[in-house]
Amino acid sequence: MKTFIRFTLLLAAIVILHVSDNQAAAATTAPVPGMVTMVDLGAHSCIPCKMMAPILVELEKEYKGKAAIIFIDIWQNENEGKRFGVKMIPTQIFFDRSGKEVYRHTGFLEKQVIIDRLEMMLEQK
Repeated sequence: MKTFIRFTLLLAAIVILHVSDNQAAAATTAPVPGMVTMVDLGAHSCIPCKMMAPILVELEKEYKGKAAIIFIDIWQNENEGKRFGVKMIPTQIFFDRSGKEVYRHTGFLEKQVIIDRLEMMLEQK
């Protein structure tokens, strides 16, 4: 049982690092010009944020080239939290292709809800 718990914690840490490393440079370019973008603003040590990390990794792969999925740790990047007007974490902000905010949610957001929102936005031209 201890081995399973250690493995699970290690896997969670790897996922969080992966999202962080892949998105660190994107923090200053969010939303991505000309692309539907979902920005998840949170922190690596926030429990709901940790729960969202594997979902973001999956969505990043599934929507590569179609929509940008970006995670920003606002405890490490305080200016980004201020820039997006974040009051609580996690906060997810969806932007259309023109960079206009079209939806904002605070708290854990299920994968299917994110997919539904992205698909709806991608259908709009």
